[in-house]
Amino acid sequence: MSAVADGEVGAGVYEVLGDGAKDVDETILDYIVNVLKDETFEFGKNGEGAYEAVGALLVDSGCVSSDSEALAVCGKLAAKFGSRNSKLQGGSRKLATSIRMSDGMPETEPYGPPEAVQAAPQISERDQLKMERRRRKEERQRLSDYEAHLAAAEASTAGLPEVMVLHGGLGEGSVPKDIRLENFTITMGGKELINSATVTLAYGRRYGLVGRNGTGKTTLLKHMAMHAIDGIPKNCQILHVEQEVVGDDTTILQCVLNSDMERTNLLEEEAQLAQQRDPTTISAAGAKANGSALLKTAESNGVEKENAGEQPKDGEQPKDAVSERLAQIYKRLEQIDAYSAEARAASILAGLSFTSEMQQRKTKTFSGGWRMRVALARALFIEPDLLLLDEPTNHLDLHAVLWLENYLVKWPKTLIVVSHAREFLNTVVTDVLHLHSQVITVYKGDYDTFEKTREERLRNQQKAHESNERTRSHIQAFVDKFRYNAKRASLVQSRIKALERIGHVDAVISDPDYKFEFPTPDDKPSAPIISFSDATFGYPGGPTLFKDLNFGLDLDSRLAMVGPNGIGKSTLLKLISGELEPTSGTVFRSAKVRMAVFSQHHVDGLDLSSTPLLYMMKCFPGVPEQRLRSHLGSFGLSGNLALQAMYTLSGGQKSRVAFAKITFNKPHILLLDEPSNHLDLDAVEALIGGLALFQGGVLMVSHDEHLISGSVDELWVVSDGKATPFHGTFKEYKKTLKVTA
Repeated sequence: MSAVADGEVGAGVYEVLGDGAKDVDETILDYIVNVLKDETFEFGKNGEGAYEAVGALLVDSGCVSSDSEALAVCGKLAAKFGSRNSKLQGGSRKLATSIRMSDGMPETEPYGPPEAVQAAPQISERDQLKMERRRRKEERQRLSDYEAHLAAAEASTAGLPEVMVLHGGLGEGSVPKDIRLENFTITMGGKELINSATVTLAYGRRYGLVGRNGTGKTTLLKHMAMHAIDGIPKNCQILHVEQEVVGDDTTILQCVLNSDMERTNLLEEEAQLAQQRDPTTISAAGAKANGSALLKTAESNGVEKENAGEQPKDGEQPKDAVSERLAQIYKRLEQIDAYSAEARAASILAGLSFTSEMQQRKTKTFSGGWRMRVALARALFIEPDLLLLDEPTNHLDLHAVLWLENYLVKWPKTLIVVSHAREFLNTVVTDVLHLHSQVITVYKGDYDTFEKTREERLRNQQKAHESNERTRSHIQAFVDKFRYNAKRASLVQSRIKALERIGHVDAVISDPDYKFEFPTPDDKPSAPIISFSDATFGYPGGPTLFKDLNFGLDLDSRLAMVGPNGIGKSTLLKLISGELEPTSGTVFRSAKVRMAVFSQHHVDGLDLSSTPLLYMMKCFPGVPEQRLRSHLGSFGLSGNLALQAMYTLSGGQKSRVAFAKITFNKPHILLLDEPSNHLDLDAVEALIGGLALFQGGVLMVSHDEHLISGSVDELWVVSDGKATPFHGTFKEYKKTLKVTA
């Protein structure tokens, strides 16, 4: 028994399964135990919850022989451990029926003392009318909230998530914790991406949405953000971060603060009302220091003005009404902790590598990558009910990635993240949503656990398919042999019925393997290939970025440069490639060396109206079409993909077109700037495999731990105008970065 299964739940599972567990892979058993031992797991009255979570896996793995036996096993497990999980930490429990906690509370319509309610279970007509009026009021409020959320979703797709943050105030309506998306289908451009899927998103869980490029991950997030899927509560606040904010004259810090529309509106209203009052009245500026004292000030000022007999001017509210409204505003600002908002926003921005000086600069002065960070900061600041992140690490340096990991691990609500970074997913997510063949399958655990469990499931499914086919073939052979034998007619009929009962077990449909086949150069220039001698560089009119660089590259070099964004890593790549020249010192490049440079602008510069094949024909005129097709195929762009308009391709497919272009002339050195951005996890694995077989030098800039660990053998740390070798692994380098969220 493994360490995971060794325990009360593990021993109980082995005891209930008995001999059925002997021949089952340990990974599967560990997964089942991990699911059932979760203190928040609900077994269900007769084990229905357990059966829904692991029933199919019990059958597929051979633990049990049928669905009915799986249900019986789950019932035994529920009887054994269900009572343990019925009381969660803090003494909370799952209610048999849903209730509204505000019912009967004095803040709402009173129904009388508790004794009267208990003594009179029948509800009077008067109370029924009150309940109906309140129900209509709540329904109107829910519709209003829905319109606000819809506007927020539309704004977020334009890059500026102007969201009214719901902080749990009165009249907002309760937001359901769990979200159940049932039997939904998503079609895009006439192509069905998801068919009849059902997914339950449990409150407080962090989901990693994985699947190959082009399967519909981003489209699914967009549909959820627009509330376009049945099952999403209308008053559930959803924010999808996928586009950068639009640059304007607003400072970075204020841009984040402005995303909380309720706080902004309350402060504006407070300022307007304060002008109608005595100038000495405490305003929001003094609220932070005075706390609840300002409520008394507001009330007393209102009374004094009323006693003084002052009459309001035209267009002004009566002074007592102003005081009353100000008191409400101050109370609400205190409830939502509005006066700590600036500190919280500054802390989030600092974690994403914005210095204090940068936070005061205008958004229009930043590049797209930095404005993307602002969009992420706004989302974290707003803290919506459901946060949707699409490749959040693409524009972050390693320090910011580690900070984001720490921040999201403590995320209190529900999160769905799409990412190609395996270690990021392993750190952040509690569950994996796998989108494959138009179906979404939910797996418990991090990405590594998902991968092991899925591989075991596929093996078991293939075994079941092969066994099913052998059985069917044997029975079918008997039927075919004796179909026209009158003496065997009854036996033939019984075999035909047996075939119907057995049914079919689908074969495993594997994704086609990704390919990154970097061509081998025909010639090998003699050493030295590239060497720097006391090289110094600085942009005209700017500071010196590098000083006294001394290093060399050859065909055996496998290097990765790490360091914070803005330190000059991309500039150093340009110095190596010859796009830039040093201001002093020398850089030697062999006349025979060919270098291929991959960066994001190569992907952005593609002609999206063209197809990959036509694009390659335009870049390399006179080259036979078949040779270009073959080269595209070496990067997984064969068949119809090579003839598809590039605006229909996913980000990862466009990246592979860029790779095909820059490597067509068989380079000796690959200079790669964040090559894994927009690739899915399978494509990153293929890239690692392709780099391992490449017979040339590799120098990359990346923060993807899995990519670096699998494809290079030396790290360079770029800092203080130097590129210094780091003697250790990437994990050891990460430990040198002290990051807290």
